[in-house]
Amino acid sequence: MKKKRIILPTDFSKNAWNAIDYALTLFNGTPCDFFVLHSYQVGASGLSTKMAGANGTRLYNLMKEQSERNLQRELERIKSFDKNPEHTFTTKSIMDTLVNAIGKTVYQEEIDYIIMGTKGASGLKEVFMGSNTYNIIKEMDFCPVIAVPEDYRPDGKVDSILLATGYEHLFENYELKPLLNIVKGFNAKLWIAHVGSLVDFTSEQKTSKKTLEKRLKSINYEFVEVEKDVSVNNTIQVLIQEDRDIDMVAMINQDHSFFERLTRESVIKKVTLNTKVPFLVIHLFE
Repeated sequence: MKKKRIILPTDFSKNAWNAIDYALTLFNGTPCDFFVLHSYQVGASGLSTKMAGANGTRLYNLMKEQSERNLQRELERIKSFDKNPEHTFTTKSIMDTLVNAIGKTVYQEEIDYIIMGTKGASGLKEVFMGSNTYNIIKEMDFCPVIAVPEDYRPDGKVDSILLATGYEHLFENYELKPLLNIVKGFNAKLWIAHVGSLVDFTSEQKTSKKTLEKRLKSINYEFVEVEKDVSVNNTIQVLIQEDRDIDMVAMINQDHSFFERLTRESVIKKVTLNTKVPFLVIHLFE
């Protein structure tokens, strides 16, 4: 079995640690190569012009040393927590924006998932995790992202996963794979929720649903039809609250998707900021 390759971005906060804890618990039984990544920028505050030359270099060296020191400490903490001999850990200290640092690593290391924390809407100052996580989801359209809410505590099981869809395209095997890997790994049940009006299903939507049925032959799944509440995000949150067994929400993000047309709301952003359970976003490579 090919090892999973996973990026764990960190700013050494409690929130970031919570996402690392989740990743290690989720992939506890899976052989994995983890990349613990910290990015930093010198002179992000506009100081760089004034402090060019020797001072800039000194500042850079100080930040790099501090980043590497913190990563070492994080690594020791991980190793005291994770005893799986089939897990390897590599630290990456990168001077760049978070998006660029993650993007480069995804390409260089052929990454399967990015797993990071998200702060709820209350913490929406430009903190590392709230809007940053959403930016990563938006920009990393070539790698699945799992956003982990800050107060989510994993128990090591995944009983059921909710895939919210508008059946707006034909599902391909490659885009379902990151989701099905987790479904199969935990022998979980997949709920496929169609949110919206059921009356006017187009022939494309019907075909899409049939394709999906074919692709899901080997797993335990069930379709649910949900009338849309105030918004798609609200509907998804209500579904999670009603069914306490849902351990993850998944969506396949495509530009101008059915959801966006239906509601003019940035569903992905709202779910990222409001979700009570981890949120897997898979992009459609168009």
